[in-house]
Amino acid sequence: MQLSDLHNKSFGNNNNRLVKKIIGENPDIIVMTGDMVNAKDNDFEVFINLAEQISKSFDVYYIVGNHEQDLNEDKRKILMDKLSEIGIRVLDNEKVTISRGAESINLYGLWFNLRYYKDLKNEYTKDVFFGTKQIQSILGDLDTDSYNILLTHNPLYADTYSNWGADLTLSGHIHGGMIRIPFVGGLLSPEREFFPEYDAGKYQVNGKILIVNRGLGNGDFGIRVFNPPEISVIMLSN
Repeated sequence: MQLSDLHNKSFGNNNNRLVKKIIGENPDIIVMTGDMVNAKDNDFEVFINLAEQISKSFDVYYIVGNHEQDLNEDKRKILMDKLSEIGIRVLDNEKVTISRGAESINLYGLWFNLRYYKDLKNEYTKDVFFGTKQIQSILGDLDTDSYNILLTHNPLYADTYSNWGADLTLSGHIHGGMIRIPFVGGLLSPEREFFPEYDAGKYQVNGKILIVNRGLGNGDFGIRVFNPPEISVIMLSN
């Protein structure tokens, strides 16, 4: 199960509606692909309460999004320490191997510098590109004998992820385009791009799979139209 972009939103008292839905699906693992809090939050009580509840029953893996990266250093450390304390595995540009019997899956967690986010407010970002050279310098080469899942908040560099070799990439960030136009798709990305290429759902990119979660919260824009909150339940099969 993939959860993304909660932005400290609560679905019912103590997020009981969301927790009930998660428990009902009974996933093997849960992955969180960033922006579970807001950069301007003074506390993380809503998210931590959710994390504590689900970590009691499930193995949970977490990567930061741009909002966590925008937290000041002290706040970010408090959040990361608390998640580790309750048993959630924070993947900090690293790999874990999940084994079942004789088979295994590699799970990579990637974040990169905010200069690679193409927010037009940041003029200095326009000429940078996150390519295969950059991802290899962070995560190294893949073990191609195993199935490889990449968790990374921003789907912008889908070609890079697939060319690097990730069999399945799980992202969020785009919020489904905030406003979804029937038969067209999402209107606007957080990076002020109209009709983003990867806004929501499942894509084939260079023979690999990308899934972009529409997220649970509203983020900076505070609006969702024809765009209900989403959790992704993904079944892997031979």
